Amino acid sequence: MDAALLLLADGRFPSGGHTYSAGVESAVAQGDVVDIATLERYLTGRLATTGVVDAAFACRSCAAHGRRETAVIEALDREYDARVASPRSRAVSRQLGRQLVRAATQVWPDGEYPDAPHHAIALGAAVAAAGGTAHDAATIAIHHVATAVTTAAVRLLGLDPLAVAALQARHVATLEDWSDVAPRDLPAASGTLSEILAQHHAGWSHRLFVA
Repeated sequence: MDAALLLLADGRFPSGGHTYSAGVESAVAQGDVVDIATLERYLTGRLATTGVVDAAFACRSCAAHGRRETAVIEALDREYDARVASPRSRAVSRQLGRQLVRAATQVWPDGEYPDAPHHAIALGAAVAAAGGTAHDAATIAIHHVATAVTTAAVRLLGLDPLAVAALQARHVATLEDWSDVAPRDLPAASGTLSEILAQHHAGWSHRLFVA
């Protein structure tokens, strides 16, 4: 992977990713995540559902932006929207997407970026602008989900960061190539409970993460 792409994988890249727990804050409050074992269960489920969706859309977005497939990019936005049941989750996805585009525009100003995109679609555009491949985009997307989950768990529960890092390493996924798949045929896995908890989380008076 090109060194420039490591910026996009780094949690210090100013795109707002550090404010996102991928639902872990709600899961901790509900008692679903309390230790390493329950965190592993949560991470496995998240990567198999929304993680795969984000990776697929980032992959296809990167390919579409590299080829300047305007119609595909517009379809990706509609298809991703249809895969997220929670209005709160959709809003947060677009918020993170806008923040990523804002940062990427400063770093790679010659890139083509969509307006108000979902985060996965923005990530694909940023990877394309940085000279990366569609596989790079999918890899970084799945890394973002895993990092959001594990980092939030360490902050909220005070878990051993070394044990959490080892857990994350065990769940590195072997990803498919979605670069030529029609947007309507991309993965559509979701988690009903995580969507419900996302809506509930939005009503909290005090929270550490946006979602």
